[in-house]
Amino acid sequence: MQKGMELRLALALMVIASLAVAGFLLAGTTARGAVQSGATVSLRTTKLGAILVNSRGHTLYLFAKDKNGKSACSGMCATYWPPAIVKTKPTAGAGVKASLLGTTLRADGRKQVTYNHHPLYGFALDKQAGQTNGQGTTAFGARWWAVSARGTAVTKVATGTTTTGTTTTGTTTEPTTTSRYP
Repeated sequence: MQKGMELRLALALMVIASLAVAGFLLAGTTARGAVQSGATVSLRTTKLGAILVNSRGHTLYLFAKDKNGKSACSGMCATYWPPAIVKTKPTAGAGVKASLLGTTLRADGRKQVTYNHHPLYGFALDKQAGQTNGQGTTAFGARWWAVSARGTAVTKVATGTTTTGTTTTGTTTEPTTTSRYP
């Protein structure tokens, strides 16, 4: 009977150790997604036209509630809209003006990438490069917009788009949506 208890205890310890390792690996993957040592911001053509994307091709958004280059998104907001965090200076990729790139210090002391003084964020529901699921949603007290090469909110959708380099022509008003997030 003693041997049976020892076996169950050993099995339980192995399960706990496996869960701990899985949790550690998952936490490391999540942290790498939010923090990049030398992030590159580039331009990508999407259904919205040419917009800013991170080094993985994911859309970067601005938050209309941010003021004077400072983020107004923390806590649960930053869970759904992860800030573009860097350890070193961000770099300008294709179509992006290096002079508009910068950083701002967040309340937690981390550096967040800015473009034309707008702090930049990803969106948790944009799972693949080029998705724009957060476009125009209202969440956490204001609207979220993709960012143009000029560093302004993209509030219209490109239609009948003609793309030459980073110039896009032909626009129509985009319907905005209300998010299911606070």
